[in-house]
Amino acid sequence: MDLPFAEDALEPVISRETIQYHYGKHHKGYVDNTNALIKGTELDDEVPLVDIVKNSDGVLFNNAAQAYNHNFYWMCLTPDPMPPSPKMVELIERDFGSFESFKEQFLNAAATLFGSGWAWLELDVNEKLVITQRSNGDTPIIYHHTPLLTMDVWEHAYYIDYRNDRKKYLESLWELIDWKFVASNIIEYYHDLTEPCRENSELCDYIEMLQHENEVTT
Repeated sequence: MDLPFAEDALEPVISRETIQYHYGKHHKGYVDNTNALIKGTELDDEVPLVDIVKNSDGVLFNNAAQAYNHNFYWMCLTPDPMPPSPKMVELIERDFGSFESFKEQFLNAAATLFGSGWAWLELDVNEKLVITQRSNGDTPIIYHHTPLLTMDVWEHAYYIDYRNDRKKYLESLWELIDWKFVASNIIEYYHDLTEPCRENSELCDYIEMLQHENEVTT
C-alpha cells in the first residue's frame, strides 16, 4: 500500500528515517516475501490479502499477516489528529468504564507485551470492545474479530527515534491516532453483515451516529 501521508508528516513523533526503514524496508520485505511465496499457487490470482492471511500458515502466514498488520497500522495514524467523536467515546466508556481507563489499559498492554508484536483494540464476536496483546504476526482477523486500532511494538517501529524507551514511543504515538479510521472500522463491520442489525444488538444503536459524526468531520 502507499502511505496515507508523506514520509516526514509524522515528525517529530516518528522521524522520516524511521518511516524509510519501517515502511520502506521491513514492511516492504513482508510484502515481497508474501508475493514470492504465493507465486504459482492458487493464492496468486488477485486473492485479497485478508483471505491469504486466513488461509495460510507457517512462513506464508507470518509474512502475509505482517503485511496486513502494517497496512492497518499506517491507517491508524494521521498527521492531523482529532479527538474521538462523542459517540466513539460513549462506546469506549460502555466497555471500559471511562475513556481514561481505556487509554491506560491500552497503553499498558502495548508497553508490557513481551518481545515483539502488536497491541490491538478489537470488536469481538459478542460485539464488545476488547484489548489484546498479539505476539509476532498474530492478528485479530483469524479469530473472527474486527480490528479497530493497533500499535506496533516491534523494535523496528521505534528504536531509531526512542531507542529502548517503548513507553515514550507509545505515549507520543497516542497523539497521532486517527479516530475517524477507528470509527470507520465499526461502521464497515456493520455494512459487511449479511443480516441487518439484530434487535438485541447494543452496537447497532451506535452505528448511525458514528457514521453521521464521521461524515460531519470529513
